[in-house]
Amino acid sequence: MSIEDVEARVQRAQARRERRAWAAAILSPLAAVVGVLALWEIGVRAFGVPAYILPPPSTVAVVMQSKAPLLLAHGWVSTVEIVLGYVLSIAVGVPLALATFLWPAFARSVYPLLVSSQAVPKMAVAPLFIVWFGFGLLPKVLIAFLIAFFPIVISTVVGLAAIEPEKIHLARSMGLGAAATFFKIRLPNALPSIFGGLKVAITLAVVGAVVGEFVGGDAGLGYVLMSANGSMDTALLFAGLIGLTVIGVVFYLLIELAERLALPWRSSARDGGATESM
Repeated sequence: MSIEDVEARVQRAQARRERRAWAAAILSPLAAVVGVLALWEIGVRAFGVPAYILPPPSTVAVVMQSKAPLLLAHGWVSTVEIVLGYVLSIAVGVPLALATFLWPAFARSVYPLLVSSQAVPKMAVAPLFIVWFGFGLLPKVLIAFLIAFFPIVISTVVGLAAIEPEKIHLARSMGLGAAATFFKIRLPNALPSIFGGLKVAITLAVVGAVVGEFVGGDAGLGYVLMSANGSMDTALLFAGLIGLTVIGVVFYLLIELAERLALPWRSSARDGGATESM
C-alpha cells in the first residue's frame, strides 16, 4: 500500500468522524426536544390540564401558525433591539477591556464602578430610561447594552491576562515590540475567551430587550408576552417564548460559526475530542 493510499484512508476516516460529530451535535438535542414535546402532549391530555394553565404543544403550534404575521412583525422589532444593543455592547465593552488591561490607573478607577453597576437590578433602571428617552427604540437598546456589555469586558480582560509568561519572554527575545507582541501573541491567545463572552452576551441582550419591552414597550415579543398575560392567552405566551428562544439560539449559533471561522484549530480539536469520547 502506497503512502498516498494511507493518506487517503486517513482523510476519509477523519471525514467520517467529523460527519458523525456533526450528526450527533444536531440529532441529540433534536431527539431530546421531540421527547419532551411528546411527554408534554401526552401528560397534558392524560391528566386533563386546562389549556389556560398549560396548553399542549399542538395547540401552541396552531396559535403560532394563526398568529404568524403578528409574531414575525413583533419578532423583527425585538431582533433590531437585540442586534443594536449587542453591537453597542461590543463597541463599548472591548475598548473598556483594553483600557482596563493596558492602563492600571484606569483599571483602579473605573473597573470597580463597572462591577458595582452590575449590582443594580436592570428592571429598576429600565423605568429611568423610559423617563429619559421615551417609549421608542433607544431605551430598549440601552437596556440590552447595559446587560450584555459586562461579560464582554470580563472575558476580554481575562483572556488578555491568561497567557503564559514564557510566550511573552520568547516574543521579546525574538525582537518583537509591544504592539507586535500584543497582536501576534496576546490577542490570538485571548480570542477563545473573548468569543465565550460574546456568546454569553448575545443571550443577555435578548433578556435586556425583553426587559425594556416589559417596562415600556408598545411592540416586540416582550410586549406580546405582556398582552397575552393580561388576556390569559397561555398558548400565545408560549408562542412568544418560542419566538424569543429561536432568536436567541440563531444568534448564538451565528457567534459559534464566527468562532469556528476565526479559530478553526480550536473547533477541530474540540470536534476531535468529542468524536473520541463517543
